[in-house]
Amino acid sequence: MRNNGSMANEEPYLGQGCTTPYSTADIVIRSIWYLVQSTLFRWSPRPWHGFRARLLKLFGAEIAEPGKVVVFPTATIVFPRRLALAPRSMIGPRVVVYNLATIRLGRGANVSQNCHLCAGTHDHARWSMPLVAKPIEIGANAWLGADVFVGPGVSIGELCVVGARSVVVKDLPARTVCAGNPCRVIKDRAPPTA
Repeated sequence: MRNNGSMANEEPYLGQGCTTPYSTADIVIRSIWYLVQSTLFRWSPRPWHGFRARLLKLFGAEIAEPGKVVVFPTATIVFPRRLALAPRSMIGPRVVVYNLATIRLGRGANVSQNCHLCAGTHDHARWSMPLVAKPIEIGANAWLGADVFVGPGVSIGELCVVGARSVVVKDLPARTVCAGNPCRVIKDRAPPTA
């Protein structure tokens, strides 16, 4: 390396030349949301799901009926405006919604405690490791068991059951029971009974 302060001869490293893909406005709104989420949202009593849904909606979430969704106070949502919740969907305790792209829950979709929905990764083939964001879709009445990880670009079909601690990196078909790391179809799922 030359001694004049230039880094021209430095060996490449991961993250070299990396810059934020977010505008100043995005960063300001995200900071305000972080403050609201760590106070009003987090401190709200557990049964106040509609209140938290209204806060999310205020910050741009797509929630047609805030009184008909369940969002626990310990859930973490990165970008409310990239969240869509259909009626009767649920985000359980300590769920991480890392929604760098849109994450959509269908009617009655149930995301159990400690799940991690991750809609972003990095292009490891480039030194700058630019952000790669892909949407996640959780189908109507799908159920993710405790501690499930769902990766970017994944679609989980309606009435699909995903077993606890599964790692989902590929689409899962509707009406199946799936589990494992990597997650795979175990068997077909019969429709629930009354």
